[in-house]
Amino acid sequence: MATCPECDAEIEVDEFDVDKGDQLSCPDCGSNLEVTGLSPIELDLAPEDDDEDDEDEDEVVEDDADKEDEDDDDADADKDDEGWEE
Repeated sequence: MATCPECDAEIEVDEFDVDKGDQLSCPDCGSNLEVTGLSPIELDLAPEDDDEDDEDEDEVVEDDADKEDEDDDDADADKDDEGWEE
């Protein structure tokens, strides 16, 4: 038996079915947990996945760059509409 560090619920984990670093979820509170010790089984809150955050930030940066390109195109179109003659 192991204890959830978030809600103190007893979690039945077979030490032969898990390895150190494995992740599981608390059936009571839903927290993502990581196996940090095997004998006895010790659980800690799993680190948050930063890869997803990085991907989201990259998309925002790309979207901003696209928006700037559109703004530049609009500015060029406005100059053409002002009646500039060559």
